[in-house]
Amino acid sequence: MSRRSAAGHLREILLNTAAAGGAVCIIAVICALLFDVSLILFKTGSMAPGIPAGSLAVVRGIPAGEINVGDVVTVDRRGKLPITHRVQTLEPAEGAARVITMKGDANQQPDPAPYVVEHVRLVLWSAPGLAYPVAAAAHPLVLGGTTVAVSALVTWGLWPRRKSGEHVAA
Repeated sequence: MSRRSAAGHLREILLNTAAAGGAVCIIAVICALLFDVSLILFKTGSMAPGIPAGSLAVVRGIPAGEINVGDVVTVDRRGKLPITHRVQTLEPAEGAARVITMKGDANQQPDPAPYVVEHVRLVLWSAPGLAYPVAAAAHPLVLGGTTVAVSALVTWGLWPRRKSGEHVAA
């Protein structure tokens, strides 16, 4: 195999890999928007052992009327970080709202006050340890470096090539 054909083969593999990665990202964004799906990174161990600190969870937004006792949900709190715990009790409130009490699986006591919610994010599944690489990938230096690397790859891959035997005039 000649050097030029090896470089061409490598170029094709890298461009196809980048295209597949781009397609996966586009599909993920469309699914996130259509199905109200997002990611939650767990910093604390309040849901251990089922969801230990450093876990990544996929969550889907649902109306309060779909909450069940025993569900693990994320509640947004005004002025504070969201909280993800297991629903202990569920009562109707005004309109579509529900009053829920929650407790972390690793906590001895329920959360100090009930939450009045109209919308929560239901935990669909989680994976321990994945929060760390996802958080690292979101760092500005990593994002900038990835952008530069992919731009260079695409430029290299799409740059016009000379046909074999063609020489540049001096």
